[in-house]
Amino acid sequence: MTRRVPSVPLLFAIATAFGVSSTVQAYLLGAVRGEAPNMVGHLFVLNMVYWYVPALLAPVIMALALRVQPGRVSWPVAVVVHIGCALVFALLHTAALLGTRLLLMPPPARGVWYAARIEFLTQLDWLLMSYLFLVGLALVLAYRRESESRALDAAHLETRLVEAQLQALQRQLHPHFLFNTLNTISGLMRTDVNAADRMMDRLAELLRATLHSSGTQEVTLRDELELLQKYVDIEKTRFGARLTVHIHLDPEALDASVPVLLLQPLVENAVRHGIAPRAAPGVIEVSARRVGDRLTIAVRDSGLGVPSDRLALLNGGIGLSNTRSRLQHLYADRHEFVFANVEDGFCVTVTIPFTVDRCAPADVVRTGAA
Repeated sequence: MTRRVPSVPLLFAIATAFGVSSTVQAYLLGAVRGEAPNMVGHLFVLNMVYWYVPALLAPVIMALALRVQPGRVSWPVAVVVHIGCALVFALLHTAALLGTRLLLMPPPARGVWYAARIEFLTQLDWLLMSYLFLVGLALVLAYRRESESRALDAAHLETRLVEAQLQALQRQLHPHFLFNTLNTISGLMRTDVNAADRMMDRLAELLRATLHSSGTQEVTLRDELELLQKYVDIEKTRFGARLTVHIHLDPEALDASVPVLLLQPLVENAVRHGIAPRAAPGVIEVSARRVGDRLTIAVRDSGLGVPSDRLALLNGGIGLSNTRSRLQHLYADRHEFVFANVEDGFCVTVTIPFTVDRCAPADVVRTGAA
């Protein structure tokens, strides 16, 4: 965080550097003029006092500048205060320098009062500029600190907004599937009570697992497949032999991080459009593989596909809007979300950066049928 004023050691280090530089400059100037350098020690002490006084008063001046800066007080008040303080600063500097001269050198021939006036008027313009520089530095540091604070607050606000949007999108996935499942259970209660009971059990397990993942944006592919399995069990109860789901995985992909509830809406879409409209049995294949630093997940169904105009709309952003929005929030332009008609069916492909959850277990799930 930016300091309100520069640290005292830093100020005195800068003053020391200027004091040494001024002493060397005066010595070389005397040598060029052919004047025999004398009292170099006195000259060094005077130059140190010359620069140490502003360094000593700088924290006070800068703190005052922050108290009477525009916005806190009116412009006329700020001008009057700074004019008065600048004159006080000039008087203190003159008194310190003149007092040092009197300690190191004989009294001036024309008296102390005369020497004080000459010293004050000679250095007044430089002292006023020094005072204004310190005031300006204080305001610049204050504005910089305020700008950094606002930028940090804006970043935190943007992060919270994105998290809220992601959670809202995630929650939107639940009601749609829940209503469809409850309608199916309602129908089964009239024809097959045992099937309805099994479906209720599967639904409770899925909801419990979903609530457990609430607030989490990414999980391992292994955990995501467990959620998907619970959904598939429900749909198997609904469709029976008409639905078969196969899962094909690269073992190293199991620990990859994926958006939570990524697969369920993709498989639900395949069931709704690829399996449900047909009386014949259908197959859904879910595959995941690593390609370099990318993870590719595909959900393919054995349906009839979609017309070319509908396919163009899907790839243009129509359909599965929640999934698309979540991928955009999480990965921006580092993901792909593609729809395509394939031989004997339809395929949705998601490609995201491959990242591994280091805390995930190292067990291997065999490729097979769900």
